[in-house]
Amino acid sequence: MTPRGQQPSGGGTGRPSSNDDGVHGSWQRHEATVYRDPMGHAIDAGMMTTMKKSLTLAALTVGVVGLATVMYAQQAGFKRTVLQQADISAPGREVITAVGEFQPGASPGRHTHPGEEVSYVLEGSVVLEVAGKPNTTVRAGEAFIIPAGVVHNATNESKMVAKIVANYIVEKGKPLATPATK
Repeated sequence: MTPRGQQPSGGGTGRPSSNDDGVHGSWQRHEATVYRDPMGHAIDAGMMTTMKKSLTLAALTVGVVGLATVMYAQQAGFKRTVLQQADISAPGREVITAVGEFQPGASPGRHTHPGEEVSYVLEGSVVLEVAGKPNTTVRAGEAFIIPAGVVHNATNESKMVAKIVANYIVEKGKPLATPATK
């Protein structure tokens, strides 16, 4: 017989006590939410809160890093809009077609690509800076090629919007553009 006001082992309510789940306490004192990990082991609410905080922190970290990457890729006044991305017959390579829009005075900043850039100026003009070569102005109707890994930049020095269409033949899975360190 159990003392008055106490339940027999197992809670006496037709459900097991939380002690049976490996979580301390009893059902008569409080209703505990018991979470289970993928292996079926009980996880108490305190542990679950810690896990949620850790996951939230990890998500925020990924978000900040992603935002920093997007901020580089989309400098103020410069916008790159991907039109298509597809595998090609060259193993480990893909093609990305994008439109680059430059507001007056804008540029993406010095960067490289993990493959060739083949571009055509649709509207306006840009001053093309390619490492080891003199700067060149490329106007609407003209094309240019940037070899893989070469540091370069393009700046719209005019008072009107400039647009280019670019085809990048790049290594699959690598970032399209990487900021130049020097």
